[in-house]
Amino acid sequence: MSDATAWTAVVVKKSRALLDGSNLYRRVTIRHDDGHEDKIRVSRDLFKQLEPGDRLVKEAGQDPRRV
Repeated sequence: MSDATAWTAVVVKKSRALLDGSNLYRRVTIRHDDGHEDKIRVSRDLFKQLEPGDRLVKEAGQDPRRV
């Protein structure tokens, strides 16, 4: 999840899925400030904190966090 990109975005939707049949993946759909949308995987703790409309920020080399 950590990489060299930085961005800010708004949470559009939350979802959970057993994509491989054994691991629960928590994903949020986000809308970046430039308007495009992505689905990103987030930790369980962050997933529990987020609601649609919340703002996320990701700094280079860090995990996304709620602001």
